[in-house]
Amino acid sequence: MTALRVLVTGGGRGIGRAIALRFAREGASVVVAARTATEIDSVVAEIERAGGKGMAAQFDVREEQSVAAGMWRAMEFLGDEVDVLVNNAGVFHVAPLEELDYERWRWMFLANVDGPFFVTKECLPALKASGRGHVFNISSMAGKRGYAGNTAYCASKYALRGFGDALREELRPAGVRVSTVYPTSTNTAIFDGVPGNWDRSKMKQPEDVAEVVWKAWSQPRDADIDELEVP
Repeated sequence: MTALRVLVTGGGRGIGRAIALRFAREGASVVVAARTATEIDSVVAEIERAGGKGMAAQFDVREEQSVAAGMWRAMEFLGDEVDVLVNNAGVFHVAPLEELDYERWRWMFLANVDGPFFVTKECLPALKASGRGHVFNISSMAGKRGYAGNTAYCASKYALRGFGDALREELRPAGVRVSTVYPTSTNTAIFDGVPGNWDRSKMKQPEDVAEVVWKAWSQPRDADIDELEVP
């Protein structure tokens, strides 16, 4: 069987990096996408050392033209077929509604909702061509319940859940699976500089999320993996 062909957004660090390396250990060809070239170049080197093949694709998921240009190069590397797409890029900010301005609200939705829309749409032909395509949208428990100070973040993650639910029904006839992943708080750089008392020693690790994604991919095609919580 052809080696897995994988594309991970927000792959330069945290959960995205862990997922990229988990698939690399299985010999996958992995495109690592993010805005910061130095980070994704470093992850590509790790992918190669782990036994996979890597490519760095520098683009901003919030900008449609940037996504289109970056995905064109990614498709060249992957041979116009994608087995696994991981929509992981996202942003996080804590503020009560009375302190939340529209610019910050839009910033959250651009990364957490528009980004998966742009990337998935560009990937659709390649996912369908794969014959075993699988989309993983990395959401959050904030996509299932509300948290004070998180109106924008929760709203964006609920929107991502709806996007995934509808996309699943739309792509089912084409044989493309869609899973939404709901991690609890995970110790990544997304918490750097965020106000609040975060005990990061008690958080999940990025590798915990990566293992859930890998195991879901490995399940039989008829398995129920629509929604995945990180235990």
